[in-house]
Amino acid sequence: MRRITTILLCAAAIILLTSADKNKKANHQDGGYPITPVQFTSVKVGNGFWGQRLKASREVTIPLAFSKCEETGRYENFVKAAHPSEDNKVGGLAFDDTDVYKTIEGASYVLQTYPDKKLEAYIDSVLVIVAGGQEPDGYLYTARTMNPKHPHEWSGEKRWEKVEELSHEFYNLGHMVEGAVAHYQATGKRNFLDIAIKYADCVIREVGLGPGQVDRVPGHQIAEMALCRLYLVTGEKKYLDQAKYFLDRRGRTANRDPYNQSHLPITEQDEAVGHAVRATYMYSGIADVAALTGDKEYIETIDRIWDNIVSKKFYITGGIGATRHGEAFGKNYELPNASAYCETCAAIGNVYVNHRMFLLHGDSKYYDVLERTLYNGLLSGVSLKGDGFFYPNPLESAGGYERKPWFGCACCPSNICRFIPSVPGYVYAVKDDDLYVNLYMSNTLTQKVKGKDVVLRQETGYPWNGDVNIIIDKNAAKSFSLKLRIPGWVRGEVAPGGLYSYADGKSLSYKVLVNGEEVSSDLDKGYFTITRNWKKGDKVSLHLDMEPRIVTAREEVEADKGRIAVEMGPIVYCAEQPDNDFRVSGFLVGEKPDLKVTDGDIVGHPVKKITLEGRYFTHGLGKGEMIVRDVTATMVPYYAWCHRGAGYMAVWLAKDFDAVEVAPSEMLM
Repeated sequence: MRRITTILLCAAAIILLTSADKNKKANHQDGGYPITPVQFTSVKVGNGFWGQRLKASREVTIPLAFSKCEETGRYENFVKAAHPSEDNKVGGLAFDDTDVYKTIEGASYVLQTYPDKKLEAYIDSVLVIVAGGQEPDGYLYTARTMNPKHPHEWSGEKRWEKVEELSHEFYNLGHMVEGAVAHYQATGKRNFLDIAIKYADCVIREVGLGPGQVDRVPGHQIAEMALCRLYLVTGEKKYLDQAKYFLDRRGRTANRDPYNQSHLPITEQDEAVGHAVRATYMYSGIADVAALTGDKEYIETIDRIWDNIVSKKFYITGGIGATRHGEAFGKNYELPNASAYCETCAAIGNVYVNHRMFLLHGDSKYYDVLERTLYNGLLSGVSLKGDGFFYPNPLESAGGYERKPWFGCACCPSNICRFIPSVPGYVYAVKDDDLYVNLYMSNTLTQKVKGKDVVLRQETGYPWNGDVNIIIDKNAAKSFSLKLRIPGWVRGEVAPGGLYSYADGKSLSYKVLVNGEEVSSDLDKGYFTITRNWKKGDKVSLHLDMEPRIVTAREEVEADKGRIAVEMGPIVYCAEQPDNDFRVSGFLVGEKPDLKVTDGDIVGHPVKKITLEGRYFTHGLGKGEMIVRDVTATMVPYYAWCHRGAGYMAVWLAKDFDAVEVAPSEMLM
């Protein structure tokens, strides 16, 4: 520990890789997709819901992650790799390097909104250590390099030997590239980007179908999507070609296993199977290549798989991965609640997939899935303070879950560390003279439309209310089209695919005003389009009716039969023990529940709570006796559960008596 601290301090004082290279820009390309995402560098998030989340990430999660990298020997691994020896002990996991890359990625996103010279110098000092562990030809995998004669047990005796199994050499490359591109975009510095390019070039030289190359695909996917990102930032087509090679060869090499989606060539796959994180990273890569090349087979493939997920394998929280066995997708409609795995990393992967599907097709339904996952199955993975984490995210608990300060396998907290600060990059997109507004949060956008500067502001209390104001602060583009996403939840659709539906008979509405006058538009793929010659000070007001709703699942979902869920806007709710003096499994919702919204807070964070009436069933002391009492259940946002101690929790509540689990006698509780 002391050794690493000294190295970091010294490195920060003698940085040679930073300022001198600051003006050496890569050949950055903004386009490539049919629709272009607006980079995180163009969006400054203000106060409000996401401002609080970004603040927690900046002040708590990222410093915590950096400290864990130091405490757990992540940095030490690179120091050992710089000085390989048979005396170096190789421990931990073969992908521990990625925790360093992911934390730098998250910190880079933060730097864009909150410039911090001290943090920037710290990152540069870490990158000096990372560069020291890179071999001369670009190979960077400390689990082998630190002790080549006795590498990590997952690594194999030579490079790429076990990359289709557990070595994670390509997985490490993927996270390195993702972090390096974010760092370059945020700072303009090439010190991390050049490290990543050097390793990517090493892989391209050694892996493929040419003479002297080995034919291998990633055992844990992510390199595919990362290489596409590297192609976009450098303009070097070889990176896109390598991504496509990895995908084309899947199911055609020695490894054939549904666990990592190598059971069939990808263009023959039509169902989401296996490890959910590996799957979503690969599906993101397929969508990337489909969008960037126009490959029809790839487009048809990812469309089929996406449809399978949303119509048969998708939790109401947006979580995916039904079973702990293999951290994997289950069978169609297999969506258990108490044993749901729903790994945080898989929710992040689900966001990646749906973002790319939108960039490919321009349909708001992909953002409906993305938003649901973002506010529920993903955000539940990190505490409100930013210092506690879930690995799995079940939809029901008998009290056995609690948030952890970190994990030995730290993929989820370090993934949250990099994802939350990247949220500004998901708000907007552009295509020609269309400016898409996909997420609603307080922010300021500075972006070119038709090559001209446009600045606009969002002011909103979303997701707690459905009122959004968009003010034009600057417009040099004159006429352009503002495309507002009208969420599926206000249009009567819980989620695309028909897996869930509203069961309360309500019909919500929305309206759009420009400078106080209501305007109309036919929806195009879920978007309300306003085209006009915008002037400074123009104000668009969007109102979305936001009321609590009752949701049911298709009959094929056995786990949800006779049950209802409650949501409001994009937020899914749950009932948990701290708010209710009874076991929620013994609660039966009333025939016509009156859902009421109240203001509340959880550990100092404001939330909207929902109450509904029903009956509570417990066994009495006498033989066959049952006690029934009228009760009011209080529900809180699912993402905020388990902040007040471990206890009972359920998203799905019984509406039929057959679904009630009669509680033990209250005298015995």
